[in-house]
Amino acid sequence: MSQAPMVPLPVPPALDDQQRLARTREFAENMARRRTVRDFAPTPVPREVIEACLQAAGTAPSGANQQPWSFVAVSDPALKHKIRLAAEAEEREFYERRAPDEWLEALAPLGTDDHKPFLEIAPWLVAVFYERTGPEVDGRKAKRYYPHESTGIACGMLIAALHQAGLATLTHTPSPMAFLNELLDRPRNEVPYLLLVVGHPAPGCQVPDIRRKKLEEFAHFR
Repeated sequence: MSQAPMVPLPVPPALDDQQRLARTREFAENMARRRTVRDFAPTPVPREVIEACLQAAGTAPSGANQQPWSFVAVSDPALKHKIRLAAEAEEREFYERRAPDEWLEALAPLGTDDHKPFLEIAPWLVAVFYERTGPEVDGRKAKRYYPHESTGIACGMLIAALHQAGLATLTHTPSPMAFLNELLDRPRNEVPYLLLVVGHPAPGCQVPDIRRKKLEEFAHFR
């Protein structure tokens, strides 16, 4: 197999170490203000903003550069209603039957339950899928390398981009999520990964008073 043609690396901005440090600290401080939100306002968000954030997510690294992700951005009220009904059905099953007591205890401080009104109130839902295998070539299913990890990186970049745009997000993962394939007409080789709720926080929005780990608790230098 021949090697892909090579092109010059885009020239990065010329920064000295102090400028680098200032930029990274500014970014870290901005990201530290990011919080998961469950109380959204119905305020519209232009499609162009969502497109720009998805464009940023699409620059994520991926195994063998296969870019195994698909993003379905939903703003249609009727479709959001259907997604809410399906998600709440799975969530009721989770909270009432499937979740072990230990898991429910861990969730209790966050005040979550099976009611998910934000799925209709927020202006956008972004359903994320990853390809388990690629389209068939010569009757054979094309393998995807590290699709789960690659899509996770892309989701992280999407959340960061949306936060940079001044928007709030909620990572919602009802399980199982096969209903998304049906409602969003996605092929069977795509696996639902995440349902991202996107919009503006409601006026007076409250979030749990949580603590994030300090750097020395999760970073190690050798």
